Order: sequence, then structure tokens, then C-alpha cells
Amino acid sequence: MPDDEVTLFLSGDVMTGRGVDQILPRPGPPELREQAVTDARRYVELAETVSGPIPRPAPPDWPWGDARELLDELRPDARIVNLETSVTGRGDFAAGKGIHYRMHPDNLACLTAARLDVCALANNHVLDFGPDGLADTLDALRRAGITPVGAGRDEDEAWRPARVALRGGRRLLLWSVGTPSSGVPPHWAATDRRAGVAYLPEASEACAAALVARIDREAGPDDLVAVSVHWGSNWGYDVPPEQVRFAHRLVEAGVRLVHGHSSHHPRPIEVHRGALILYGAGDLVDDYEGIGGQESYRPELRLLHLPTFDADGLARLRLAPVRMRRMRLQRASPAEARWLTNLLDRLGGPFRTGFALDGDGLIGLRPG
Repeated sequence: MPDDEVTLFLSGDVMTGRGVDQILPRPGPPELREQAVTDARRYVELAETVSGPIPRPAPPDWPWGDARELLDELRPDARIVNLETSVTGRGDFAAGKGIHYRMHPDNLACLTAARLDVCALANNHVLDFGPDGLADTLDALRRAGITPVGAGRDEDEAWRPARVALRGGRRLLLWSVGTPSSGVPPHWAATDRRAGVAYLPEASEACAAALVARIDREAGPDDLVAVSVHWGSNWGYDVPPEQVRFAHRLVEAGVRLVHGHSSHHPRPIEVHRGALILYGAGDLVDDYEGIGGQESYRPELRLLHLPTFDADGLARLRLAPVRMRRMRLQRASPAEARWLTNLLDRLGGPFRTGFALDGDGLIGLRPG
């Protein structure tokens, strides 16, 4: 790889709480406050009904499965996920929420097993157990050598970008922001006196301009600038026009990557002015395997996103197709990889972004 090229690994939601936490070596209390399920172990049982027995306890690296080997083969320079759970054994269930996620801190090896560099936290679950749970999450990640971004004990910390040293003396600067369209409550916005997340009231021109102003104060001419944004609904392929305008505004100001997530399945991908826009990266790790009702989206099929950037912008994009079975990622079958390729190619049509499957089973941009 040329010295000026940098490859990132990106995923959408990584949710290692609730049922995933229950199969790991040191599970926290299984109590839930959900309307239909009050014990997190029930989600393990649901997954087992569709996929077969899951070891309990499972080793910490169990949820990542074949993804670890794939990442070692593809050799990204930095690994970034949206961590959609708190990491805590403390705190009260956040009021007014129907779903709460947490992983016990003693199971942190589940995250270090994937050698993550950055966890985006500006999402609708990081404060599920209040400020105490958020403080524990920040401290646990830092102790593990993982940089949290997008949440903090005050506004300054929440809006501080993650900085990752890259080959060739470059830096990755990553901002993580959350919007109400993904379920982030407005009162979770960090202030100078309140812990919370980097909150955008809407995906508007004004909010984009304010974010660009922050970026301009921090970023240098050689930095690779990225924005990770939690936005939109869980289901559906449509991209609202305001999200397109927001992403384009960031790109036109010098952002090379817009890393969108919240949807439980992949949404369209766009290449705009040499920058990569993921409108919805889809889930990667979670306990949703046995939950029915949205089978047409095939949410068990997931993607490892591996864009490579050079000094001019996006040089190439590789997508590794995987699937969840027994709460563990496996390489997708050839038929599953073709299904994902055809889906991305169809979704990319309005954005003039096509996809094809190569001989190694990876999905890439289609020339022309």
C-alpha cells in the first residue's frame, strides 16, 4: 500500500449489552424494563430457537467470530464502530425509555478482542443508565486503550474529536454526533454543566455550518476528517433529502467521510466529490437474531466497511459481507454476498454509485 493511503474499518451499531452480555464470562444482572421481555437471557433463547445452541459462557471474542480473521486479512489502519450500549454495572434505568442496553465492565475484553481504536458514542443508548453509566463507559474504554468520542462529562468533552495517528504522519480527526431522528432525547445534549452527547437538533444547513465551524478550528490541511452521525429510523431504505444536503455540505467543506448509522440494515452509499457517504452502515454485533417481523430486510446480513483514502479522497472501497448466526459473525455465503451486492447496487442507483462482487468475495465500487 502506498505511504499516502489509509484504510479504515467502519461498522454501524455494535451492541454488546443485554443478551450479548449474558453469554459473556461476567454478565451483569439480567433485569430489563421492557414491556414484553423482563430478562435479558430471553434474547439468548430467542437466538437459539433460530440458530442453535450458544455456549454460556462464551469466550470474549465470540460475537466477532470470523470478522476478526477478515480484519486481520484486510489490515485497516484504524478500527471505528458506533458502540450502542453503556459499559457499566451502576446507574438507574433512564426514565421514559422502553429499551436499555448495558454491558458489564468486566466483559470489556469483548471490545478489545476486535482491537478497536475509536467508539462513537453520540447515540440513543449511551445514557441508558444515566450520568454514572456514561462516566463508567468513558473510563472503561479509556482504560482499554479505546478512544471514546461524541459523549462526555460536559460539552467540551462531548464535542472533542477523536485523534488517531496514521501512517505517513497524517491524523484522523473524527467527530461523533447524534440527532433526534435516531431517538436521541434532547435532554441528553451535553452542556457546560451536564454530561451528555454531542447533539444536533436537526440535520439542517445551520447545524452543518456550526459543525463545519468546529471542524475548521481543529483540523489541519493534511488531516483526514470524518463525521460519525447517528440519524434516522431503524428500518427502510429511503434517505431523507435533508440528510443528503447535510452530508453534501460537510463534504463540500472538506470532510472525507460521513459515517451514518442507526438503521438495522445497510442504506445507500454515495461517493460525492471524492468523499464517502454511508447513509446507514447497518448493525454489526447485537442480540436481535431471534426477533421477527422485518425478515424482508435480511437484517442477519451485515457488512464490514473498509474504505481506503489517499491525499485526494476516496481511493477505493471494499465491503466484506458477513452474517450473524448463534450471536456470532460468520463469513457470508456466496449467495448471501450476491444478495447484499445486488441490494447495494440497486440502492446506489439514484446516487450514481454501483457495486460488484469480486473474486475474493468482497464487494467493491463498480467502475463507471
